[in-house]
Formats: sequence, C-alpha cells, structure tokens
Amino acid sequence: MNIQLSDHFTYRRLIRFTISTVLMLICTSMYSIVDGLFVSNYVGKMPFAATNLIWPVSMGIAAIGFMLGTGGSAIVAKTLGEGKKEKANQYFSMILYFGIIVSVIFSVICFIFTPQIARMLKADGELLEHCIVYGRILFATQTAFILQNMFQSFLVAAEEPVLSLKINIAAGLTNVVFDYLFIAVFEWGVAGAAIATGMGQIVGGIAPFFFLRKEAAMGCGSLGERNCIKIFF
Repeated sequence: MNIQLSDHFTYRRLIRFTISTVLMLICTSMYSIVDGLFVSNYVGKMPFAATNLIWPVSMGIAAIGFMLGTGGSAIVAKTLGEGKKEKANQYFSMILYFGIIVSVIFSVICFIFTPQIARMLKADGELLEHCIVYGRILFATQTAFILQNMFQSFLVAAEEPVLSLKINIAAGLTNVVFDYLFIAVFEWGVAGAAIATGMGQIVGGIAPFFFLRKEAAMGCGSLGERNCIKIFF
C-alpha cells in the first residue's frame, strides 16, 4: 500500500513510512563496517588502522549531502504541498547542481591533499602509505557519496522511501560483493577495499538520478537568499 505525505498519519502509518529511512541510514553505515571486516581479516592491522583513520574524514564531507538533502527536500516538499510543482522542480534542480559543484570541489581538494590530511591525523610510515592509497581512491568517488546522501531525503520527499531503501541495499550489496572479490580473491589490499566502497557509492549516487530526472524539469531556478539559508540551517 502506497503512503503519501498528504495522508493522515497514524502511528502505524508513521512507522511504516519512517522505517525505510532508518534502514537506509543503517545501510550507509555498513560501508566502513564491511571494509573493516575484510581488511582486518585478509590484509592486516596497519591497513585496517588506515581505513579507520580516513573514513571519518569521508563521512564528515559526506555530511554536506545530508545537509543539502534535509534542508533542500523540506523546501521542495513545502513547495509541492503549495501546488507549485514547476517551482519545486526548479528548486530541486538548483540544489542538485549546487551539491554536485560543492562535492566536486571538496573531492578534488581532499584528493590532492590526502597526504597532508593523513599527517594531520598523526599517520606516518607504513600507516601513512596505506592512508594515502585508501584516501585518494575514496575521495575520488566522494561526489557520488554526497549525492547518495542527498537523494535519500529527496526520494522521501518524492514519496518513494522504499525505492531509496532498495537503492541503498543495492549499493551495500555491491560493496560487499566487490570487497570479497578485490580483497579475498584478487588480493588488492586496502586499495581493493576503497574501490569496492567507491563502486557501492556510485550505485547509490547515480541510480536515484534516473528516477528523479523523470520527476523534475531539471531547469536551473533561483532559490533566493531566504531559501538558501533554510537549506543550511
């Protein structure tokens, strides 16, 4: 049974609508857990330490996606509720373009300065080498990870939380399968873990785009200063 935002929400309906969002967040958190399991069991302690050192940096940058998704979807949902679909499409498109630009900038900066970031986290010697390998591959796909976090909120606003959950499950399974192949079978070490994580993030960041593209006009509208402030705060 499809649940719409315009429906009257009983406790049962609210739980059914929100459970998908909760499970999405769990799937997103699985990236580091899966990488950690494979790296610690098949590669070693030092590469495992590198993944735990770099991953929080990646999550910190990915928080941009949560911020834009949460604030942006609130504005889009409010505008849709007012019956202004074309304006909502413009808002969505503008937020999406802004998110892509910001994420690319952060990805490039972090990719270039990965050694400096690792040293700031007190990595040196062999640990530093593993951090650079893992970090640069991870930061190369950071844009997809930010988009994945953005789309989670936008799909809920589009009344498709279950679709968002399915996409996140597919992304998580992609990570697990390729973690096994790249680490346990091909023995690519910490680089294999980063590539597998990146592939999962690409699935989670690109797949929703094809659905939302059908729903939005993809025109470049103007948010205005007041709405920009609402997105961030």
